[in-house]
Amino acid sequence: MKKLLDAKVINTAYGLEVYLDSVKSIEIKEVHIPTIDSPFYEAKFGIKYFLLRKEKNCNSQRNYFYIRMNPDFSSIVLKETETESLFAVKNEAERKATKKLLGEWFVKTNNYKECINEFITEVEKEDTSHTAETIKFLEKLLEVTTEDIELASVEKPATCK
Repeated sequence: MKKLLDAKVINTAYGLEVYLDSVKSIEIKEVHIPTIDSPFYEAKFGIKYFLLRKEKNCNSQRNYFYIRMNPDFSSIVLKETETESLFAVKNEAERKATKKLLGEWFVKTNNYKECINEFITEVEKEDTSHTAETIKFLEKLLEVTTEDIELASVEKPATCK
């Protein structure tokens, strides 16, 4: 029996963005733990999607965003990247739809959970002084809920303010 892919679509001015819960459509590019200069936990996620343009052509893209948590993990902020942002070149309705996609679908996908668990395995192999703290943050990411995302603000990069 074939397994069906879970997918979501966002209609934008540039075409339809089709997001699939398929192998390797989600990646963690980097993880940051709190420092004196940046007192937050952050994980940069990349999401691959297909852009179906009105001219009937289709291309795959990968865009990024951060999930940021404060040191006690009590609040979440979605943060845009400076380039290749998942929220870039979108109007307010499209940005809202993207945030909804992250809350109602992305954090619930099998690929999201698998991606984080694979990253935890890699961090455990490195065994640095920050291993336990990084793993604790990654485990908190596994607990992120739809409500957490809905309540989160979306911050533009510092260069865009």
